[in-house]
Amino acid sequence: MAAEIRLFTCLSDNFGYLVHDTETGATASIDAPEAGPIIAALEREGWKLTDILVTHHHGDHVGGVAELKQKYACRVVAPHDANAKIALVDLRVQEGDTVKVGALAARVLETPGHTLDHVSYVFDEARALFAADTLFSIGCGRVFEGTYPMMWESLLKLRALPDDYRLYCGHEYTVANVKFALTIEPDNAALLTRARQVEDQREAGQPTVPTLLGDEKKANVFLRADVPEVAAAVGLAGNSAAEVFGEIRERKNNA
Repeated sequence: MAAEIRLFTCLSDNFGYLVHDTETGATASIDAPEAGPIIAALEREGWKLTDILVTHHHGDHVGGVAELKQKYACRVVAPHDANAKIALVDLRVQEGDTVKVGALAARVLETPGHTLDHVSYVFDEARALFAADTLFSIGCGRVFEGTYPMMWESLLKLRALPDDYRLYCGHEYTVANVKFALTIEPDNAALLTRARQVEDQREAGQPTVPTLLGDEKKANVFLRADVPEVAAAVGLAGNSAAEVFGEIRERKNNA
């Protein structure tokens, strides 16, 4: 069973993703920021949309759902929180569930914090994590609906995945994320290496994702709130990792 993944841009800085099962022809869109780029990508590949896997209810992740469902009669899979405003849901999923896209299997991880309903999808055979707005390349999402301890626990859940899994996130924010991370860890060798890579990628007009989780664990300061040197860098030596994470996120909010 082979998965083909296509990445493209939507809206101003969202990423769109298609995950295609070569065995059955099934194709999932991870979220649906807007319909046009997704339809164009499907037509370019000659694929038919069978599923939309929604990560959370924000408009820039579900804005294209209705048009895509009308055009393709695809299944809409969404988080279990029925209070979240996601239209036309066919299947609700929660922690521990598995969603099949043709012969491909996606594990559901609940990763609340950015929103209370946020989930991430893990395609283990493809070594791919679709984390939307929980974990970014060298960053993480703002905590709008949850708490800092909740978001930290979600990040720990993603950090526990193997180093060779590739992170596919919701937005192209890496340049700004690197700039901020360097204010906390200016001497982090892995971060400095990533900064050079990101500069080269953007100058070449290339996206900065996917990125390896192993690299994120070394360079993403939001995943490193339990590292003593990071706690000391923000004046919170000896404090809990959740408190250190909260301080880092507050600084990023105000950067």
